[in-house]
Amino acid sequence: MSEKIHYFDHAATTPTHPEVVAAMLPYFTEHFGNPSSLYGLADESREAVDRARGQVAAALGASPAEIFFTAGGTESDNWALKGVALANREKGDHIITTAIEHHAILHTCEFLERQGFSVTYLPVDRYGMVDPAAVEAAITDRTVLVSVMTANNEVGTIQPIAAIGAVAHEHGVLFHTDAVQAVGNVPIDVDAMQIDLLSLSGHKFYGPKGTGALYIRDGVAIETLVHGGGQEKGRRAGTENLPGIVGLGAAIERACGDIPGHAARVAALRDRLLDGILERVPEVTLNGHPTERLPGNINISFAGIDGEALLTLLGMQGVCASTGSACSSGEEAPSHVLTAMGVPPALARASLRLSLGDLTTGADIDFLLDALPDAVARLRRLSRGHA
Repeated sequence: MSEKIHYFDHAATTPTHPEVVAAMLPYFTEHFGNPSSLYGLADESREAVDRARGQVAAALGASPAEIFFTAGGTESDNWALKGVALANREKGDHIITTAIEHHAILHTCEFLERQGFSVTYLPVDRYGMVDPAAVEAAITDRTVLVSVMTANNEVGTIQPIAAIGAVAHEHGVLFHTDAVQAVGNVPIDVDAMQIDLLSLSGHKFYGPKGTGALYIRDGVAIETLVHGGGQEKGRRAGTENLPGIVGLGAAIERACGDIPGHAARVAALRDRLLDGILERVPEVTLNGHPTERLPGNINISFAGIDGEALLTLLGMQGVCASTGSACSSGEEAPSHVLTAMGVPPALARASLRLSLGDLTTGADIDFLLDALPDAVARLRRLSRGHA
C-alpha cells in the first residue's frame, strides 16, 4: 500500500480542522462546567453555547433562537420529520419527499408510514433533479411537510430549493431540507430560500463528529424527539455536548466565511480531475447534473467493471473514495439514488464517487489520474464480455 493517503471522500467525512480543535480543547478540561448549573463556571459554558448558536445562525441567515443543537444530521432529520408529523397530525397526515433522499429521511418516512402517515416519494430526472411542479402536484389538503435535500450526497446535484420552498408556502405547507452536504459548500439563506426546518452535521464541514443542529423557524409546531431535562428550551433533553457545540460553531463560521473562494478552488480541481478521467478512460458516464452540482463532487460510472473491486484496487494504492453514501456501504443492491435517476443496474454498480475538499491537492489529482486508468483497464480485462 502507498504510504501516502490520497483522500477523495470528503462527502463521507472531513478531518476536524486544527483551528476547530484548538477552540474545543479548553472546554474539555478548563471550562468544563455544566451549562445548566448556576455558578460561575457554568456561566462560561452557557456563554460558549450561546456564542456557537449565534455562529450557526449567522451562517444560515437565521436567529440564534431558531437553532437547536443535536448529535448530527441523522438526528436532525429524524426530529424534523417525526416532530412536525406528530405536532401537526390533526391538520394532516401526508408528507412529500423524494426518491433520492438520504436514508435518514427515507427510513424515517417508512417509520411514519407504519404509524399511519402517507408519504409521496417524488421521482427525479436523469440528472437527479426534482421538478418544483411535481412538488406542487403532489400537495393535498392533508399535506403537512415537504422534505427535499439541498444537495445529493451521492451525485452532488443541487436542487432548486428556493422554488420548492415557495411552492410549499403557497399552499401553507412546511418545508424541510437536509442540507448536510450543502452547508459550507453553497450559500444558505433560510429566509430567501423559504426554508422552515434545516438539518446540518458538523463533521461534513471540518467540525467534530457527533455534532449537528436543526434550524426550526420561529412559530413552527414540532414535537420533542428526546425527552428528559429542559435543555434546548425543553425541546432536546440531555446535558449539552459543550466541546462539540463549541467546535460546531467554530467550524461553521470558518467554513462559511468564504464559500465562493472555497468553491472556486475545489471546483477547479474537480474539473481538472473529471477532464483527465474523460480523456484517459473510455466508456465512462458522469452521474448527476453537469453544472448544478456540489463543487467537490464527481460521481462516474465505468462500463464493464464492479465499483467495489475498483475501490479495492485504488485502496491498495492509498486512494480513499466511495461507491456512494458511506451510510450505505456494504449493501448489495445498486444505489437507490442512481436507480431513481434511471441508471441501468450494471452501470450503477460500476460507479465511483470522488469528493474533493480541503485535503485535496494537485498532486492528489495527478496521482489518481495515473492510477485510475490502469485500475479500470485491469478490471475490464478480467471482466467477462469486456476484453
